[in-house]
Amino acid sequence: MAQLTTWDSHPEPLAVHSAPVPEYGSGSLADLLPTLAAGMAVPEMTAAIPELTAADRNCVFLIDGLGWEQLKAHPEDAPFMTSLLSSSRGGTGRPITAGYPATTATSLASVGTGLPPGAHGLPGYTVRNPETGELMNQLRWNPWTAPRVWQPYPTVFQLAQQAGVHAAQVSSPTFQNTPLTKVALSGGTFLGRLTGEDRMDLAAGQLAAADRALVYTYYAELDGAGHRYGVDSDTWRGQLMYVDRLVQRLAEQLPPRSALYVTADHGMIDVPFDEEHRIDFDEDWELRAGVALLGGEGRARHVYAVPGAANDVLTCWREVLGEQFWVASRDEAIAAGWFGPRIDERVYDRIGDVVAAARDDVLIIASEREPKESAMVGNHGSMTPAEQLVPLLEVRS
Repeated sequence: MAQLTTWDSHPEPLAVHSAPVPEYGSGSLADLLPTLAAGMAVPEMTAAIPELTAADRNCVFLIDGLGWEQLKAHPEDAPFMTSLLSSSRGGTGRPITAGYPATTATSLASVGTGLPPGAHGLPGYTVRNPETGELMNQLRWNPWTAPRVWQPYPTVFQLAQQAGVHAAQVSSPTFQNTPLTKVALSGGTFLGRLTGEDRMDLAAGQLAAADRALVYTYYAELDGAGHRYGVDSDTWRGQLMYVDRLVQRLAEQLPPRSALYVTADHGMIDVPFDEEHRIDFDEDWELRAGVALLGGEGRARHVYAVPGAANDVLTCWREVLGEQFWVASRDEAIAAGWFGPRIDERVYDRIGDVVAAARDDVLIIASEREPKESAMVGNHGSMTPAEQLVPLLEVRS
């Protein structure tokens, strides 16, 4: 709610600790696979989401961009998933949280490694590489850097396979050899299929392939429709109808002793195209002052200051944006737990000197540096419920 002001008062910036931090350790995406693997007796795995019940065969279907709030707002377009809402999070009817920032590269790494962003080291859409001083796009892995140096931890799939669990990923062939797949989702067998129907059928077959199985499958096109057209567009709703049928198709083929979990990497909001809602960094001299690199994305910015200017940049960003964004220094964001309970040393300088997370329906775009991203209708990244909350729908056989 907007803060009321008078002529004699000045609005206070949003307090860093007022941001709704993800449920790391008990109900976040990073906790899902360790919980499932623990139920299959994989060593060193902890059942962190207490509401879930163990199963011998587990399948995670991750639908890119399907937030909890968006699903609940479109029951007529997703009747099957709507019928499963009460099953979410072990029958509590509650969502889980994505993690900060609520963006694909970060979330997929959290899912696959079972670690929060401060540990796995993919803490944003674009972040500074401390070794080179360049911005690195962690979704597209550009510029290239050695994947296992950037993210050295084993995935849950690798640990499960070592423990004798049949592990498999069923996705688009496009993703088979990407660095993001290698650092986040490798281990077991990768099976590429172009159509959603083929992925569902193959995922069910992989579940039945062994007495203990951990299978992951993925669908990306809902997210793309949201970015381009918005989360209430006809195109987005058409994608939701299609993915709802995919979920039902997979659910109806589950072999005995199986659990299917339908989740997402983030939600999404539509942001109007006007100066009030889209603040252009490339045209704002105050926000640019003292900034060497602008990372992250419109609703979850990493701001890297020129040497000696970090405090000035923090002060300026708070003054300009503090009523609409949670604006924190690196150490403040870490202390508040935005990136998880711990930050690995190699990850510390990847986080911005200043971190800005949107509370209101606003963006910090960069029309010249990021023309494609600045033109997107649907956006995500921050800690609001529309972005953070994701389903954990469950079907058991």
